[in-house]
Amino acid sequence: MTISSLKFGTSGLRGLAVELEGQAARRYVAAFLRHAGALGLLGGGKVFIGRDFRPSSPAIARDCAAAIGLFGLEAVDCGTVPTPALALHAMAAGCCAIMITGSHIPADRNGLKFYVPGGEISKADEAGILAALRDEAVPDGAAAMSDEFALVVERYVARYAGLLPEGALRGLRVGVFEHSSVARDVLGRVMRQAGAEVVSLGRTDGFVAVDTEAFGDAVFGPLKGWIESENLDAIVSSDGDGDRPLLMDRRGAFVRGDVLGLLAAKVLGARTVVTPVTSNSALERTGFFETVLRTRVGSPYVIEAMETAAGGVVGFEANGGTFVGNGIVVDGRALEPLPTRDAVLPLLCALGLAARRGVGLDAIVAELPLQYALADRLQDVPAEKSGAFLRRLGEDRAFAEAFFAPHGIASLSTIDGLQFRTLSGDMVHFRASGNAPELRCYVEGSTPEVARGLLDWGMRAVAEQVR
Repeated sequence: MTISSLKFGTSGLRGLAVELEGQAARRYVAAFLRHAGALGLLGGGKVFIGRDFRPSSPAIARDCAAAIGLFGLEAVDCGTVPTPALALHAMAAGCCAIMITGSHIPADRNGLKFYVPGGEISKADEAGILAALRDEAVPDGAAAMSDEFALVVERYVARYAGLLPEGALRGLRVGVFEHSSVARDVLGRVMRQAGAEVVSLGRTDGFVAVDTEAFGDAVFGPLKGWIESENLDAIVSSDGDGDRPLLMDRRGAFVRGDVLGLLAAKVLGARTVVTPVTSNSALERTGFFETVLRTRVGSPYVIEAMETAAGGVVGFEANGGTFVGNGIVVDGRALEPLPTRDAVLPLLCALGLAARRGVGLDAIVAELPLQYALADRLQDVPAEKSGAFLRRLGEDRAFAEAFFAPHGIASLSTIDGLQFRTLSGDMVHFRASGNAPELRCYVEGSTPEVARGLLDWGMRAVAEQVR
């Protein structure tokens, strides 16, 4: 029996594009609509479809439309738009939505992100979709789609029109690393809307997989040179579907996603912050927030915890994707909740804070009581190898002590993967990716040198176990 690569991970269904395209996409969309219909969530009559720039995405969009048409619903083509823009538009219409994207993973993979009228689906919804998945084929067929691309973009850009004071970024020269992100044009518009001078950089016709947490990837090689050659105050970007931010400061240093999320929560006046265990441990030490709730890695877990929290809630993941919950008010204006990752919001908040203070973002970050944090991942590690290694490391005390002999073990957290505190108070965290065959390593150290040493050691040590 052939085992499919398709599975739900930390955010949506993912797998090889050749396995998703065609019958599989139609079957999963049909299962989603059966599940949503059973919950009474199809009353809007439309299902909005967005996609990224992967070569496989247009064909998968047509498969989605074919399945939608069989349910007597109107499939609406929203084109290549950021995931949060699609979600915002669908929520405003009280309808479901499907985003075709593999996010930051390689181009030979793709995925489906499902949205009900209230926002991104939960883990319970994922189970409901799988329960509604049927073996029988879903007929293919041409389905006419109306086009709401322009409406989606305008609604999303308008969301940020009043977030910062008028002209807040005037005087800043901001580069937009465009590559093949669906957020590239929107980012430029939003930065100009806030008063910045925008320089377009690195636009590509073909799809480029950009992991905003893997700063050492070759795709980021030109950025520091652009800071100098273009005289930039910052470079901003996002991953392929526009829900994970990237920011390089004026010194040519990347700002970690969890720091961007932290700054966004501060600017938005959050009282409660929800974030996974992989975000920097300094969050609690800042004293900025009344409550900090830690979750497993994955947007559904963050959203679930946000729903039960008191008002004034902002969530973010270690990748910087930021969620807006209930009770957020900016300059007397309520910011509409958006329970899905957003890349534009944290970038705008961070640059706005630095501009308001009249300093570079590097100075803002330097004030935070941060541990020095780094992350990397081993690619092409099958799930069974990652699982076997993590089980042994977590359950076999003798093996764990031998593995960590250079550093020692002070404590272990198993909220998501294995997060070890060393005897010197530093941190090493191993977890398998929920979206790709990757084994990730996150570290925190007391100095940049300690963090780099920990990451280099962690990557070498784990490679010896799974290669």
